[in-house]
Amino acid sequence: MMWDQWWVWAVGALILAVGEVLLPSFLLLGFSIGAAVIALLLLVGIPVAGNVYVMVLVFAVISLLSWIVLRRALGIRKGQVKLFDRDINED
Repeated sequence: MMWDQWWVWAVGALILAVGEVLLPSFLLLGFSIGAAVIALLLLVGIPVAGNVYVMVLVFAVISLLSWIVLRRALGIRKGQVKLFDRDINED
């Protein structure tokens, strides 16, 4: 089956990484990291339970965790958002 080959996940990771460059939102980067981790696990020889459903579940969990870490590390920090307390049309 094609889904259990490492290069399919590596190509998917590269496509998602290029998509992240085009749409800088840190959303696709989490999916790219998840696909890259699955590709590395398959390349090393660690079977991700041999079932496609389990492999996709592991991909989803790794993607979610990497997205959370990216959001914490690179997200909006407290104090970076400019708040306006005066309306410019009230003068």
